[in-house]
Amino acid sequence: MTLILFDIDATMLTTKRAGIEAIEEVGRELFGTRFAIDGVSFAGSLDPVIIAELIARHGGEPSDEAIHDFRVRYTGAFERALASEPGRVRALPGVRDAIDSLLALRDKEGLTLGVLTGNYPETGAMKIAGAGIDPAIFEVCVWGSDSPHRPPRREHLPPVAFERYHARRSVRIAPERVTIIGDTPHDVSCALLNGCRCLGVGTGMFSAAQLLESGAQHAVDDLSDTRGVVDWLLR
Repeated sequence: MTLILFDIDATMLTTKRAGIEAIEEVGRELFGTRFAIDGVSFAGSLDPVIIAELIARHGGEPSDEAIHDFRVRYTGAFERALASEPGRVRALPGVRDAIDSLLALRDKEGLTLGVLTGNYPETGAMKIAGAGIDPAIFEVCVWGSDSPHRPPRREHLPPVAFERYHARRSVRIAPERVTIIGDTPHDVSCALLNGCRCLGVGTGMFSAAQLLESGAQHAVDDLSDTRGVVDWLLR
């Protein structure tokens, strides 16, 4: 039994800042031209955390209702951004080949593919589909809005994945049989804090060397070496 959880942004794909632009569009609708995202950390964060911080920075109350309203507006703005520029989302090097190779081994190796991401489910699924990948192949999905704790943090998400794996497979999976693939030190730390392995991918703001320094058991510049990546994941 093995569970492999992919991060989305800058690990699996790029949207050429479509998500950030959609957030800026909604922010201007709600707060006017003074709205700015300067100083807000997006890499490795969770969508509800980002939105709550932006609302508070601009004098709003980050209540559940306000965050939900921003989320609904953001979903619409993101959908429009993708529709206005077909092909804006693209899979990063080696991602499709790695996924196809893992799918081919799924039954033989007892593999389950999943997603662990800071995205909301609706926008996350749009990104995956936009990259030409079928979201349905990911059987265990944990989204940025799935933390059972307040305030939410990324390290809360792997236990949710464990429970969803159990619900789907009717067996418990040991944390050391779970690998999180991600591009930030946040992905690394959430894996290590929950006893999981981590494969760092240097396709985002952090190099493979930096991800190794953060504690990833293995790191690559990208997923182009399909055989090497798959062999390590199954080791």
